[in-house]
Amino acid sequence: MAGGPLEGIRIVDLTSVVVGPLATQILADHGADVMKVESPAGDLGRTIGGLGVTPGMGPKFLHLNRNKRSIVLDLKQAAGYQVLLRLIKRADVLVWNVRPASMARMKLSYDDVRAVNPKIIYCGMFGFGQGGRYRKKPAYDSIIQGSAGIAALYHRAAGEPRFLPMVMADKTVGLIAVQMILMALFSRERTGEGQAIEIPMFENMAAFVLSEHMYMKTFEPPRGTTGDPRLLDPQAKPLATKDGWVCISANTNPQAFAFFDAIGRPELKSDPRFNSVAARFRNVGEYFRIRAEALKEKTTEQWLEIFDRCDVPAMPYHTLDSLMEDPHLREVGFFQTVEHPTEGKIVNMSLPNKLSRGARSDFSAAPKIGQHSVAILRELGYDDKDIDAMVSKHVTVDGRLDNA
Repeated sequence: MAGGPLEGIRIVDLTSVVVGPLATQILADHGADVMKVESPAGDLGRTIGGLGVTPGMGPKFLHLNRNKRSIVLDLKQAAGYQVLLRLIKRADVLVWNVRPASMARMKLSYDDVRAVNPKIIYCGMFGFGQGGRYRKKPAYDSIIQGSAGIAALYHRAAGEPRFLPMVMADKTVGLIAVQMILMALFSRERTGEGQAIEIPMFENMAAFVLSEHMYMKTFEPPRGTTGDPRLLDPQAKPLATKDGWVCISANTNPQAFAFFDAIGRPELKSDPRFNSVAARFRNVGEYFRIRAEALKEKTTEQWLEIFDRCDVPAMPYHTLDSLMEDPHLREVGFFQTVEHPTEGKIVNMSLPNKLSRGARSDFSAAPKIGQHSVAILRELGYDDKDIDAMVSKHVTVDGRLDNA
């Protein structure tokens, strides 16, 4: 038994790469039995984002697929499709992240699936809502970042458009999928009824961006332009110190006034440009300029000691490498070295959030392709003769670690 709040929930996972695997891993981390259904070629995420010791076990895959079981099914063959229907019949949730038309072609539309299991939670993540002209378009993280205005934020702040160098849209939408799935499961507890969930990336990220950057066009007629000037100011970035950089945010009056004292400019507390939140907002460019100039006078370590003493929010600027050496993360046990059955020792990240009643207790590493095919097929009632026939016809792959 896995333990955790989702123990006993069965999830059929047809997702790949990032957006879906992140969502299903979070569910798996909290006790759900996630059966990752892969084609014979495997999840594309196995081969992007770096190479592992074993083919198909790259680092990105390892970080997005722990606590899942992998079964290979060739859904182009009738036998593979029938196995999937058996999985769906006993599942609580089906999660997928291809275009809806592809699901329909595979006879896996919501109507097809609920005919097999009326109580299923059917969750699809795809690029665009199905009521608009973009509904048939394919989507990747960069496509959504560009079309939803994220790259334009960089353009306004730094003078050129660019993508955030991480798959932010995929990860954000994956988190939203977890929320929606849990709400649907809660609704089913109350009503006994399953339902379909549509999670379009474009609309979700448009809402994500515009909730703060619609700004003065929130009003009708508009009272000004789009874009929060505090966030788009070119000086809204880590600030240079005498020997590095520091991250600081002094927004409230007590924080800003403490900052003015810390930099030896107490007169700014009564300056009409900076004596209130509204005043600093109106003069954000000058406020940021004063901050940037002042911080050049001392080292990062000196400023962090001063700001801690004055209760001004500040943190060191981390590189990816220094982040992995952060003493706080070490103290909370964020990084754990675990033994992977094929990759040797790997650095795993522990669950950031804590439940007083506990999360999953039986950690399992990201699986080899088809590692659990035989075990899952046996659970579905197939005997060894049936399984051997499916392996020989390439309907499935026997990927057991010891092939026993």
